[in-house]
Amino acid sequence: MSSIGFGETPSPASGSSLGAARLGVVGTGAMAEAMVAGLLGRTLIAPAQVTCSHPRRPRREELEVRWGVHVTESNVAAVAGADVVILAVKPQVLSHLMPELAGGIAPGALVVSIVAGASTVVLSRGLRHPAIVRAMPNTPAQIGSGMTVWYGTAEVDERGVAATRQLLSALGQEFRVEDESLVAMATAVSGTGPTYTFLFLEAMIDAAVHLGFPRHVARSLVVGTVLGAAEFAAKSDRHVAELRDMVTSPGGTSAAALAQLERGRFRTVLGDAVWAAYNRTLELEARLDDASRGSENA
Repeated sequence: MSSIGFGETPSPASGSSLGAARLGVVGTGAMAEAMVAGLLGRTLIAPAQVTCSHPRRPRREELEVRWGVHVTESNVAAVAGADVVILAVKPQVLSHLMPELAGGIAPGALVVSIVAGASTVVLSRGLRHPAIVRAMPNTPAQIGSGMTVWYGTAEVDERGVAATRQLLSALGQEFRVEDESLVAMATAVSGTGPTYTFLFLEAMIDAAVHLGFPRHVARSLVVGTVLGAAEFAAKSDRHVAELRDMVTSPGGTSAAALAQLERGRFRTVLGDAVWAAYNRTLELEARLDDASRGSENA
């Protein structure tokens, strides 16, 4: 990939892999805005380098006022002349969007897609463009605490990889994989994972309220407990089973609680949920593939 702007000296901050690259964002929802906000906040790119598209005028005006970026209703205008293109639309929109953008992306540009279920094969075919990154961020990315798993095609060169890392690190942690199928798996684990966590938090808060805690106190206790446990696990080199065993005294409260969770098939239900999310991702991939083939043959 021959990058147009990556090698130039960046005006916002020296050392930025994005350099003076022009960034085109198609479908600027919450996740795409978080990415733009992270880049601007870390001075890795300047507002004048960014053009965001969105169909609704109030949203465009909001982005323009909040971040000082260029805005447009036209997706074609957003990608015109862009060195890096971020695709952040809903999966059901993709089959209509790709014919609109096909041929309009600069040959040397990098395309980073955060469209759930959209494979690099589908994207490359539909956009008629080879340098594609498929990424799966998650909800905490909106506050810079996300986990994003990503895969790049062979046409994404070293400068493209560096630019991708900077783009995605604006959302939190980024993790590159060499096998694209792992991105689909990550959709069911890290991508959907916050949903499982939120449900767990909700159930635990409700249980605390049932015990007698005021709801606002229950929320603080539960969220703080989960944050502390997660941080403890992150900083420990022990297996999480060992950490669990450390706080499970024979005949104690933890042992009683764990016995009830096992009786309720907690592990099995959670495992089934992950598999359901993964299978749904594969179904979405197949549907998008069929739709792109249909558009190509039309």
